Amino acid sequence: MSADIATAVPHASQDAASAAKTPAGTGTTITSGLLPRINGPGDLRRLPPGRLPELAGEIRRFLVDKVSATGGHLGPNLGAVELSIALHRVFASPRDAIVFDTGHQAYVHKILTGRQGGFDRLRQAGGLSGYPSRAESVHDLVENSHASTALSYADGLARAFQLRGHTDRHVVAVIGDGALTGGLALEAVNNLGAAPGRPAIIVLNDNGRSYAPTVGGLASHLATLRRPGVPSPRPGVPNVFESLGFSYLGPVDGHDIGALEGALRQARALRRPVVVHAVTVKGKGYGPAENDRADHMHGIGVLDPATGRPHDVPGAAPPSWTSLFADEMTVIGAEHPGVVAITAAMPGPTGLAEFATRFPDRFFDVGIAEQHAVACAAGLALNGMHPIVAMYATFCNRAFDQALMDVALHRLPVTFVLDRAGITGPDGPSHHGMWDLVLLGMIPGLRIAAPRDATRLRELLHEAVGHDGGPTVVRYPKANAGPDIAAPRRLGGPDGVDVLSQHGDQALLVAVGPLAGPCLAAAAQLRHHGVGVTVVDPRWVAPVSPVLVELAAAHHLVVTAEDGLRTGGVGTAIATACADAGLTTPVRTLGLPREFIGHGERAHLLAAAGLDHRSITASVLEAVRLGVPGRTAPSPAGEPRPVGGWS
Repeated sequence: MSADIATAVPHASQDAASAAKTPAGTGTTITSGLLPRINGPGDLRRLPPGRLPELAGEIRRFLVDKVSATGGHLGPNLGAVELSIALHRVFASPRDAIVFDTGHQAYVHKILTGRQGGFDRLRQAGGLSGYPSRAESVHDLVENSHASTALSYADGLARAFQLRGHTDRHVVAVIGDGALTGGLALEAVNNLGAAPGRPAIIVLNDNGRSYAPTVGGLASHLATLRRPGVPSPRPGVPNVFESLGFSYLGPVDGHDIGALEGALRQARALRRPVVVHAVTVKGKGYGPAENDRADHMHGIGVLDPATGRPHDVPGAAPPSWTSLFADEMTVIGAEHPGVVAITAAMPGPTGLAEFATRFPDRFFDVGIAEQHAVACAAGLALNGMHPIVAMYATFCNRAFDQALMDVALHRLPVTFVLDRAGITGPDGPSHHGMWDLVLLGMIPGLRIAAPRDATRLRELLHEAVGHDGGPTVVRYPKANAGPDIAAPRRLGGPDGVDVLSQHGDQALLVAVGPLAGPCLAAAAQLRHHGVGVTVVDPRWVAPVSPVLVELAAAHHLVVTAEDGLRTGGVGTAIATACADAGLTTPVRTLGLPREFIGHGERAHLLAAAGLDHRSITASVLEAVRLGVPGRTAPSPAGEPRPVGGWS
């Protein structure tokens, strides 16, 4: 257990420590009202109760002003203002452990723990994280931004407090009703409720939604518990929490600070597992968010706070990868009656909303339950359907075992469409989809496609749906798609390798998906340095096409570029295939380092990892300079040193 949790810290030093860790660049200073007086939870507890609604109003105005300027998670935090205030008045963080599930609801917690000044650089490189961050504050215990984890953390924290004899410390886990649908959360509930002598408090922030409305039997049960006009506890209404061993307090108006404080103090006094059921409104207090029926401004870009709309930008932006997928899914749905679509509580963000409207009987939202989504897809495929499971690449990590043992082992035709693959940008290490090529590339019989442009996305989606010999994956980034990149020729048949450019045999440059553009730009620069390069796009990057091995044999050097991990990904697989074929051609792999990459702009983070055209150029030149047979050329002055090395 870390010293932050294991050791009691006086309140004054807690507040000072939190402020000291706030990222540099504090930006605008607030000079009026109550908010400037709140530099930590101690200041909040000294504020008279009658002033708290005033403070809540200031916090909401602060959130709208700051988040509309940077982008971020607005709706969830507007709904958690009073709840966060009450938590920090009743419990003494960090001595009492407060864990926020799906940490995008923790902005108010950050404001109350001395980090107001960091919001001018929210989710920007070197600035405030959009999620809890241990590097920022002693009040952030875990960096959980994947849903349904907080209750398991709470179970472990409570067990540790009990073992260490810390009977005067409390464990509080704040979880939304959407995250409660996750299997891991239910596993933790099963354990927490079975230990009446081990106190832990679950604060259920129930707004009836994740991105979309919460689904399933649990959602129906919560709706029954919060039905207006019926006293609590409700006579004759079974309560699943009480049945599992918890005391149940609620439902409580999640925007009434006095009622919340009363319920939390009562829960603290019970000294046993308790559920405090707080009913809140997502987007509370900001008209555009409350009236946004799609997701109540769950996540926003930069916008005008007065209207809630993006600022007018001259010219039409290129379509996003997500919107291109959304459009093509309706085409596929019309052409293939056996295609069904599955999402884990994210129909809009993954591009399935229009498919759900057009084909409601063939669309399934299973809640925040990626493992169930994939195993359910296996069942659908066993009975003749072709499921398309759309999720963020980072969340696919959670369903690896189901993809391996429930889908691939049975050679089932399930297509995984992974949005936000590679570097995502401002959401940081938990949301970069940089692990999928390594994890899924290990699965026997699974094929992975990485489209370079809009035409290839449509093409590869149709190829995936037409493949009935096992699972397929189509991955693409969080970005706009940009112009199409034509291929003068294709080697190896309809699903073969596209040759994008051929100007010599010194280096074979293998571009994975959207890195085709930087690779072509690098090839143009390399020609000016006298290095002849062939640029190819494998399209299907796993398993390795025999055509790539043949091309490698015809070149002096192979350089691969991918927006996944440099070790264990596509480049490693190509190097292994070349070695297995007895080739001596060296293979240099370029990709992301095996480390957790912070938040920042996607282009900047890719460049820092050596995946922009200048760095790719420098990597090839260095390889030539180090003695690859053929014509040599020095590294140009001023070019950055390449990231990575020989595989």
